[in-house]
Amino acid sequence: MVKATKVQLVGSSALGKWLRRIVFYILILVVWQVVALSGIWPSYALPGPLAVLNALIYGFQNGQFLQAALVSLQRLAIGYSISLVIGVVLGVLIGRVRILEETLGSLILGLQALPSVCWLPLAILWLGLSEQAIIFVVVMGALFSITLGVDTGVKNTPPIYLQAARNLGTRGVALTTQVILPSAMPAILSGLKQGWTFAWRSLMAGELLFFTLSLGNLLQTGRDLNDASQVMAVMVVIVAIGVSIDSLIFAPIERGVRERWGLQG
Repeated sequence: MVKATKVQLVGSSALGKWLRRIVFYILILVVWQVVALSGIWPSYALPGPLAVLNALIYGFQNGQFLQAALVSLQRLAIGYSISLVIGVVLGVLIGRVRILEETLGSLILGLQALPSVCWLPLAILWLGLSEQAIIFVVVMGALFSITLGVDTGVKNTPPIYLQAARNLGTRGVALTTQVILPSAMPAILSGLKQGWTFAWRSLMAGELLFFTLSLGNLLQTGRDLNDASQVMAVMVVIVAIGVSIDSLIFAPIERGVRERWGLQG
């Protein structure tokens, strides 16, 4: 009886949450349409929701949006994977080795403050106008956030965990993989999500290096043609991809971590 009541409460809470979201987004669309019809800005600068929807439909019908999204996602996956591997290794080393924390750690902390656009000139000089240059910008945009997230998680590992593991004979790599990384997972996951966000931003900057059919270039093309409908339609695609990745990948991992730590209600 109690269990059934709890299920009903959870169901009604989830339904209420979705209803509030739907009402919220409907209000945004209504306000957007009213402002667009007010004539404060010309229609090419601020199109209404229907104009953006038409541009979105047209972009998928002619295949441009789908092809551009696949190209951008491929670049993003390659760049983010490289930064993930390097960032985790660097974060663990900086968090565990004092001399690396005092030297390399301070350098990474400073480089993390650099906007990703600062790497564009070096990418062109070192790699030319190429795919490697775009991926380089993505890697440099995401790497330092991931490294610092792993570093923070490693340093915040409770000493009692380390002491208990050492008393049981755990040393070296086993201590890192079986105790430190699982304990640091909440902070690491936060760093991974932040790195994913920075990777997206870096990709949009990197795709302006040279023309290929990609989401970044579609944004620039819409700007060059004074076509705000296309710009906003591409923005909708980017937001949809970001929300989908978060819901399908990061959210399940977060739920698993919360359940493991007894934080799931």
